[in-house]
Parts: sequence; structure tokens; C-alpha cells
Amino acid sequence: MMLHGKSALITGGSSGIGLASARMLRDNGARIAILGSSQNNLDHALAELGGDVLAIQGNVASLDDLTRMREVLKSEFGTLDILFANAGVAFGTPIATTDDASYARMMDVNVKGVFFTVQAILPLMREGGSIVLNSSSLNQMGAPGRTILSASKAAVRSFARTMSAELLDRKIRVNTVSPGTIETPIHRGKDQSEEEFRSYVERVGKQVPLGRMGRPEEIAAAVLFLASDASSYMLGAEIVVDGGRAEL
Repeated sequence: MMLHGKSALITGGSSGIGLASARMLRDNGARIAILGSSQNNLDHALAELGGDVLAIQGNVASLDDLTRMREVLKSEFGTLDILFANAGVAFGTPIATTDDASYARMMDVNVKGVFFTVQAILPLMREGGSIVLNSSSLNQMGAPGRTILSASKAAVRSFARTMSAELLDRKIRVNTVSPGTIETPIHRGKDQSEEEFRSYVERVGKQVPLGRMGRPEEIAAAVLFLASDASSYMLGAEIVVDGGRAEL
């Protein structure tokens, strides 16, 4: 029970990495709140998680939603010890065909959303708290067709450094987890059959040195470490969990 007595917020907590992290942090003693943009997904997450989990519907790109989220957290939790800023979007952004709307959506959720989520919860964060930002191993790679996605995740990696410096006086640690290609719903194409998805998972997995795509629980384990006192000497740092793809 590494997080006994602590409270945690996970944005994008209704599926994939966020849901796996909510489950792992809860199983290690934390009181959990999840934020998600889809009420239907939140309902499914609550049915899966069970127990005393607080679910808040909202979009991280909306400052009004983030303000409302903070007020709900203040009313229900009072204070906050842990934030996992996980909510994000991912899609191709080729140079020749990416339009203004696609650029805006990517940056609004992945960059603006992370920055203003942190801003929103800071009044509730206790001294010595932990903020974990979800970046991507793409921040270290030159992947064709991923220009804006990679840039948005590089911005998140930068946030961990600058926010850590700004929050030193409150002893709030900000660190980053950078997943590789993880088997989550974000990789499922519209109207894609299960057979087509399994074929995609196998094909992409072969591009990874370890020979497979990652599992959400493998990212959640890194989030748990960064959220807990076990990582008390880490500040502005990054843990890359990508099966070796960015390094080998």
C-alpha cells in the first residue's frame, strides 16, 4: 500500500493507460478520481473499478470544465497528493495534408490541456505532492507523419523540467512517463474489426526490439513509481517505457 492515505487524479482515466493507472494506484492505497470526456466510458470504468472512485466528466481542453473539476475535487477530497496528467489524443499529422483544425485539436488537448490541468489543481496540491505527465517516446524520435504529435509530446517533456523548477518551493515533484506503442483503444481504427486490430498489433509489435506492443499495466507501474515516495529523489525526469524502440 505505497499510497495509503493519499488522493490522486487521473485525467483520461476511463480507458487505456489512464484506467490501468487508476486501478494500480487504487490497489496501492490511493483514493482515486478520474476525469474523462465521455460519460459512457466513465460509466464503464466505474463498473470495472468499483469501490469508492470519483468520476468527473470533462474535457481538458475546456478551462470551464477544468474549473468545475477542481471544485468537485475540493468538495470531495479537499486536497490532492497526486496528479497523472494522462489525457491526450494521437493521430497522423503528415506535413502535406494536416489542416488547421487537426493542428488545433492536437495542441489544445496535448499541450494546452496538460498545462491548464496542472494550473487548475495546484491550489489543491499538498506540499510534497507528485505530478506525473504523460509524454511519449516520440519526443526523442523522428517519425514520419507524426510531426505535430511528436512536437506536442516534446512540449509535455519540457513542462516537467520548467514546472519542477517553478514548484520547488512547494516540494512538488514533476516527472514524465513516456510510453512507446501501447495496446490501447486509441490505436483502434474506426469500424476496425477485432481481427484487423490484432493484425495491426502483431505488425507494429514486430517493429519493437522486445517484439510486441506494450501493455497499459506496464505504463501504470512506472506511474505508480513516480507517484510514490519510492521516486523521492527524481525531479524533472523522464522514464521511457517503449520496449527499447527509441534506443535500439
